[in-house]
Amino acid sequence: MSTLPSLYISHGSPMTAIQPGQVGERLAELAATLPRPKAIVIATAHWLARQPTVGGATRPETIHDFYGFPRELFAVQYPAQGEPALAARVTELLDKAGLPTTLDPTHGLDHGAWVPLRLLYPKADIPVVPLSIQPQLGPAHQYAVGRALASLRDDGVLVIGSGSITHNLHDLGAGYSEEREAPYVRPFITWIEQKLTEGDVQALLDYRQQAPFAERAHPTDEHLLPLFVALGAAGAAPHAQRIDAGIEYGLLAMDIYRFDGRDSAA
Repeated sequence: MSTLPSLYISHGSPMTAIQPGQVGERLAELAATLPRPKAIVIATAHWLARQPTVGGATRPETIHDFYGFPRELFAVQYPAQGEPALAARVTELLDKAGLPTTLDPTHGLDHGAWVPLRLLYPKADIPVVPLSIQPQLGPAHQYAVGRALASLRDDGVLVIGSGSITHNLHDLGAGYSEEREAPYVRPFITWIEQKLTEGDVQALLDYRQQAPFAERAHPTDEHLLPLFVALGAAGAAPHAQRIDAGIEYGLLAMDIYRFDGRDSAA
């Protein structure tokens, strides 16, 4: 079986589920290039916990964790099955890595999980195990989580981090648009791409001090932390490929990253 890459996906607004736009096109193209996964583990910016928590539900519910959107969006379901045995294995791997982990037998799929998965695998026919992030513990912790899960890729498990490469919703009313982009977006995403291409993990872990406009791009960093899960899960010195999916509302960059181990990079 081919070793799978790991992915970081900017999932965008919940409306992406029914108005997929450019990110939907890019994710469909990406799915067509990947070996079919046996299962998916997805770390999502919308499940926050004090320690790693793994969803072990047999049939995880589709969580509509938002309000003020059209009724049709609340009718969307992503009826993928869970995989309790894989959830138990994820818990074991993290525990062995010195990362005490909780197994939640009922947790479902929030929109950070089901929105991008609906665009990658619309038939919902691949089992999904959700994973929380720990915003108070920072990038190095999330990178360690990913490293602990790297072996899953050899067994046909696709590890995904779902967040947003820029995420400052305070600026939604600031007049930015496709014609007038927020001035911090491109410098920030260019720096991230450069450091990922160079393999400069230490700079990335210290991004809040080193990246241009870091606190404007991420007033809080829960939407960038899944990037470090995906990066860690790719193993040592992975090859990073940026997939440009545009910038929404002039401030939400929709970058997707594919991370391949050096022995499996194209």
